[in-house]
Amino acid sequence: MRDYSARRRPRRGAESRGRTALAAAAAALLIAGTGPIAAFGVDSDSGSSRHHEAGEESHELMESIDAFDEPRLSPGGRIAPGAYADAWAHIKNMPVKSGSWSEVTTSPYNEDALHYRDRSASNSGGGAGHSAGRIAALATDPTHRGVVYAGAAGGGVFRSTDDGSTWTPIADRLPALSVGALAVAPDGSLWLATGEATTASDNYLGSGVYRLANPVTGTFSESDKVGGTELDSSSIHTLTFDKAAGYVFAASSHGVFRRPMSAGQSAAWTKVLAPCAGIGISGVGCGVDGHYADIANDIAVQPGSDGTRLLANVAWRSGADYNGFYYSDDAGTTWKRANPTGAINPAEIGNAAFAYAADGSKLYVSMESPKLLNKATGSGVYSVLAGVYVSESGNADGPFKQIATSSSLSTSGSAMKINEIGSGYQPGSQAWYDQVVAVDPSDPNHVYLGLEEMFESRDGGATWKAIGRYWDFGMKCFSYDPAENSCDGDVMHSDQHALAFSQWKGSAPEVFVGNDGGAYARPTTQTTTGWRNLNESGTLRTLQYYSVRAGRMTDGSGDAVWGGLQDNGVSLLAPKGATYQGQQLNPDGKMVSPYGGDGGDQLVNPDNGCQTVGEYVDLALQITNNCGYTASDDGSEDVITDIAPGDPGARFTAPFSADETDPNGLWVAGGQYVWGNTKTWQSTSGADWTKLYDLGAGHSASAVVSRNHVTWAAWCGPCGSVDETFGRGIATNYGGTWHQVGLPAAFPNRYISGLTIDPSDASGKTVYAVVNGFSRHWNEGPGAGYGHVWKTADGGKTWTDVSGDPAASDSFPDAPANAALITKAGTLVVATDLGVFTSTSAGHWARLGTDLPTAPAVYLSPSPDGSQVYVATHGRGIWKTRTP
Repeated sequence: MRDYSARRRPRRGAESRGRTALAAAAAALLIAGTGPIAAFGVDSDSGSSRHHEAGEESHELMESIDAFDEPRLSPGGRIAPGAYADAWAHIKNMPVKSGSWSEVTTSPYNEDALHYRDRSASNSGGGAGHSAGRIAALATDPTHRGVVYAGAAGGGVFRSTDDGSTWTPIADRLPALSVGALAVAPDGSLWLATGEATTASDNYLGSGVYRLANPVTGTFSESDKVGGTELDSSSIHTLTFDKAAGYVFAASSHGVFRRPMSAGQSAAWTKVLAPCAGIGISGVGCGVDGHYADIANDIAVQPGSDGTRLLANVAWRSGADYNGFYYSDDAGTTWKRANPTGAINPAEIGNAAFAYAADGSKLYVSMESPKLLNKATGSGVYSVLAGVYVSESGNADGPFKQIATSSSLSTSGSAMKINEIGSGYQPGSQAWYDQVVAVDPSDPNHVYLGLEEMFESRDGGATWKAIGRYWDFGMKCFSYDPAENSCDGDVMHSDQHALAFSQWKGSAPEVFVGNDGGAYARPTTQTTTGWRNLNESGTLRTLQYYSVRAGRMTDGSGDAVWGGLQDNGVSLLAPKGATYQGQQLNPDGKMVSPYGGDGGDQLVNPDNGCQTVGEYVDLALQITNNCGYTASDDGSEDVITDIAPGDPGARFTAPFSADETDPNGLWVAGGQYVWGNTKTWQSTSGADWTKLYDLGAGHSASAVVSRNHVTWAAWCGPCGSVDETFGRGIATNYGGTWHQVGLPAAFPNRYISGLTIDPSDASGKTVYAVVNGFSRHWNEGPGAGYGHVWKTADGGKTWTDVSGDPAASDSFPDAPANAALITKAGTLVVATDLGVFTSTSAGHWARLGTDLPTAPAVYLSPSPDGSQVYVATHGRGIWKTRTP
């Protein structure tokens, strides 16, 4: 759930007016092509905080897509098949530096903690409660009571044997932990399709499909892979089994694939439907380039058709000639394009989700409209949901009847009710991203629909009820005073992605829901309010971090660990029992969320863990000097202050840091400008930042670092991956004046994601730069450098690739590099999408430690005493190891 607060500021060409001004007026946001949107603010008449627009994150979601795609894909916009597999094969043969990683974020994460409520920004108190990271897939074991499987967007697979009360990871050693789909086969095996497939910001590609023969007790290994390399470096949205015909189907980002269920482990997948490529059907135009061709969003087998009738949605969310419904009457061997009649307009088909009734009598469809998505650019139309439909014959050609619209859903108890929040965001504002529909196996008229919120119909769509609201803010029942808050329990985290049903003998059937905040469940027969929160134990450890920093608690109790998260604010893990300024911060040992929304980079005083600067988006910096603790139950104190510099060109997650030798004397930050702040922990507003250097119009800082007041900043601009000419560079004030550094022709023309200054060189002229993206040498051309780690020892006059000989087992892998750190012992450490690596001599590298899951490692920071290294993973939380 993102931050829809007064702390938002105008972006892209507008200066911040400070916290007070933004609290009194709505900010005009112009992001990802959407028009001005009213931000949340404080009512200037009453002074009370007002939360107007649930769902406002849609435009930010679009912007964050660029933030993640650009580093990994620029400038060519595509990763060739085999790059991922080749990198992983190299990593497995690398030497390993001794030591092991231990998991830090093992505590439950309570985003509704009572004393962490910044009224202007935090989502705390909104009703979602305990959270985990995004759950992209769910499955229940049909024969083992209480066994549930959850697939995390970036954290692999978790198993529960007690109906979701506690969880255990069972896929941490696979080369890809991005989950697209889970399905239990007729023989009881669990199939895992890697590569999340919502076409959103932080979806990582996968390494294929895996089959676990004994999922109730086993764990996935590489030897469980099914097929060859056909589905490597792709995303898979759906796996479905056609028991009668004997096939398993995968709807992927490259079309629909099929293989016999009885085939041997290594039997290849066959592509059976790809309209642009003329596979399975001919005569269909494409209308887009190869980046967006043949994207299959869903596939379903019609019950009662003896395994012959299949229905697939193949469509690009922004529209393409090939967009449509495709059906097969021969188990996927040949295909025809459906011609839906009735309420569905075939020309408006975008991303769609299907659900057949268990007897095949009805077909329900939830559908996004490319027309509305494109119209939303500058028009003020923010719902892109075409509608929800039913074919009461189960036929793909219909006729279809429309049974829900954005408007009708908004009046069903939604927190996104139009006449309460004004025009703008409505249910379905991001139906291209969060959309799922399912039918109760025991009742063809009992339908569940997931968009930003969860909806239910018990009469075939004639009426709907919002049963999982976005939040309680803005509802008549809501009060910041817990004693006066009368809201019910029909709230869950926003952005629904997965639905599954249990039908265990001896227990009531349940529906399980997966969303951006974890997993929830309730009986299908339940008509009262409330959900069972499956994140409360803290064992569904799937948090997607962008950053990590730590500082000592002044009471000597240990370190406070902070981190920015995707859609889950900024987390604080203080030692249990820790006190600060007479307040006990963590009596129950849980993590809390002092800041709401999306987190970003983080800065913490190593000598005072309660002093921190957190980032929302676009360099919207916020400072607290007391851990964000509000002594009153209703959070009436103002303990977090906006100190955003108001940069016109900051990236979604913009870099900032403290000078490494003078952390209390200089902070630096980067957007279009490099900024400096000498007030540091005494900062009270954005005016405390001073422009140090203009990186150039259209340029945005991608990394910034300072040591002994020598500052280096990397930038990109344009940063686009497909439609723009990519540019990148490095600037520094080394030598006394700011200037751009010349980069050699061999330096890769890719995103520079990290910089670190060698502490053994007091002059600041020795610097390492790490480069993101696979090398993609087939795209860069002859003579281009392919290394991911570069060094200058003369202030940028010359650069050397220190990645090593690609043919050597101890060279740096061809994996996107995200961050770099030099330890107090002088060892270079680099975090990548495929793990963490270390080097003590140029060109020679080793994997750092054991036991670290292969979730993308995106951020590194030292412990306050330098004895340990923290790594933030985007999917499996925060980990640490002894400094090498």
